[in-house]
Amino acid sequence: MSAQQVNIQLRAQPLALHQAPILHELYGATPSYFALLGSPVPSLHEVTRDVETALYDPRRRLELLHWGEGGELIGSLDYKMDYPQPGDVTINLLLIRGDQQSQGLGAYAVRHLEQRLPDARRLLASVLGDNQRAVKFWENLGFAFATDARPVMTWYAKVLREEAQPAALSS
Repeated sequence: MSAQQVNIQLRAQPLALHQAPILHELYGATPSYFALLGSPVPSLHEVTRDVETALYDPRRRLELLHWGEGGELIGSLDYKMDYPQPGDVTINLLLIRGDQQSQGLGAYAVRHLEQRLPDARRLLASVLGDNQRAVKFWENLGFAFATDARPVMTWYAKVLREEAQPAALSS
């Protein structure tokens, strides 16, 4: 599928506070992710507080991901602009609903995000715990190991654009 087709098929909708129950339902439809972390699915109260906190951070973005003409909800994306450094974008969580996984939708979501970040220098992704499936996912998208923060997480990075090199001084 071409980049243009991805843009037609995938729509990222900024998440508003009143949509926290939708995000909570999405989490509930993907219990295996939370089981992998050894935690229960967050409560609606916890999800609402997290959305509220995110909305107060001008660099953080929460999005609901919709697919196809009907706009079916397939997942969510949580990322932070200019973190940890200016020009970096860090994906905190890309979650594809449990019954929609292993269909390439996560890869489409990452490519779609890359297209929407024309000024980003580097894209980073955190992998919580020992999630080998996530490591393989990120590596298949061109990310490489960047930082070890175990046992909590590891970071993977993909250079999107090289920093502009200063022009050589003429003699």
